[in-house]
Amino acid sequence: MSNLDRQAAVSVCGGRGFVVAEPVRELLSPRRVQLGESTEVRRLLPNLGRRMIGAWAFVDHYGPDDIADEPGMQVPPHPHMGLQTVSWLHEGEVLHRDSLGSLQTVRPRELGLMMSGRAISHSEESPRPHARFLHGAQLWVALPAAHRQVAPHFEHHADLPVVTAPGVTATVIMGTLDGAVSPGTTYTPLVGADLALARGSETRLPLDPDFEYAVLAMSGEAHVDGVPVTAGSMLYLGCGRTELPLRADSEAGLMLLGGEPFEEEIVMFWNWIGRSQEEIEQAREDWMNGTRFGEVRGYDGPPLPAPELPATRLKPRGRVR
Repeated sequence: MSNLDRQAAVSVCGGRGFVVAEPVRELLSPRRVQLGESTEVRRLLPNLGRRMIGAWAFVDHYGPDDIADEPGMQVPPHPHMGLQTVSWLHEGEVLHRDSLGSLQTVRPRELGLMMSGRAISHSEESPRPHARFLHGAQLWVALPAAHRQVAPHFEHHADLPVVTAPGVTATVIMGTLDGAVSPGTTYTPLVGADLALARGSETRLPLDPDFEYAVLAMSGEAHVDGVPVTAGSMLYLGCGRTELPLRADSEAGLMLLGGEPFEEEIVMFWNWIGRSQEEIEQAREDWMNGTRFGEVRGYDGPPLPAPELPATRLKPRGRVR
């Protein structure tokens, strides 16, 4: 999914300076962003004061939207570099096309995972015809320096491991949870899991104390370490936890996101993650000139133009690797 913000800003993220080394309860409110004609997303990352959670660098939550009489998701071809995109649905379908020739419909509880590596472009749209409701999350994982120039590729995994406990079912989307390992390719230690909580459930989820964590509420309301978290909000939890208390008085859906703190500082602008403003400027030039990122075939419409870079140049916080 694209960041369609035409006023996109260059920002420096990552590094351990923003990592909280102890357990905290920091409730993050979303910023509402229009995505095409009929889809509004709630952007949780990057967030004011909280830029990353492990290698997770971008989180959008959308829906449930009634798109029975609407085109639904319509995101024209756009570029990515230096990251993985993670598509996760609770309702509806999304048709993925990319410049490698991939064509894949992603359905609820299936993992659509795109490795941008050095350069790729893709589009996303609701199929025609499509289901009445659309509800899901789109996330990015930042790539470490050792892997950010690898060849792009796309993965689709319909069969994902599941961990169960009384009242809770956890689908492991990325990484490892309680010994269950997702087939999705990862490049840093992390976890992404979908948690379905039954009415009246109360449990404790095992965590890695070396990871920093957050919980995104997809639906319903749950109490996470005693904090009520409602749909469309996210609770940042810091590091140092070995378990996470969860309770739901009614059915609720959550996403657990976590990972080892991302030590490298990264530079984010629009749909790119680099290590310097010069890299971002080169990526913009390459996209606008039609080089490097390839061509998405089959989408009915022109590609997205890149927004203008701000006139003020970025001042790095410190060492950028």
